[in-house]
Amino acid sequence: MERYRAKHFDLSGLAGISDRTLEMHFKLYEGYVQQTNTLQARIATFLEDGHVDQEEMPAYSELKRRLGFEYNGMVLHEYYFGNMTRNGAGDPGQGSDFRRAAEASFGRYGIWKADFIGVGKMRGVGWAICYQDPTNGRLSNHWITLHEVGNVSGFTPLLVMDVWEHAFLLDYKPAERPKYIEAFFANVNWRVVEERLRVGASESRR
Repeated sequence: MERYRAKHFDLSGLAGISDRTLEMHFKLYEGYVQQTNTLQARIATFLEDGHVDQEEMPAYSELKRRLGFEYNGMVLHEYYFGNMTRNGAGDPGQGSDFRRAAEASFGRYGIWKADFIGVGKMRGVGWAICYQDPTNGRLSNHWITLHEVGNVSGFTPLLVMDVWEHAFLLDYKPAERPKYIEAFFANVNWRVVEERLRVGASESRR
């Protein structure tokens, strides 16, 4: 079985998100990669004889459930780091594909942004994610509890924001999450978001 390798993201010098926070966050992400590999290897041992025996089922089930947490932790961090950059534009350009999609789905870009920020401010640990429905191109914003609860099957993640406290606690107090969200938007790589949008749109035309 091929093992996953942690990806490298060159994000030093972000506005409002310190290199110290990023260094800690990258280490956390690398832990999800390692745990995903470990769990997959352990699960594979149960399947060597082609079936899962009844007495093996409790341990097998726990590993599979844990894999959902670790696997999604790995993938969502890659989306999150991947949609940030130094010297971000803050908001997508006028007439951009994403802005048009947000306007078509919410009426105005400002309403989409207010909804996304509102999701990000919700109490709890998790993620705020803007998805595209591949069947009709509509955008919708969702709260993801932990890593694995609330992801919409088949939808394309366009903009992913980590709102676990580890994403900002070295830079902002827990009550200052809105300041972190503002910093996140200052570093969004809208080129990457637009590319994800185009991939989702091509899927909807198949």
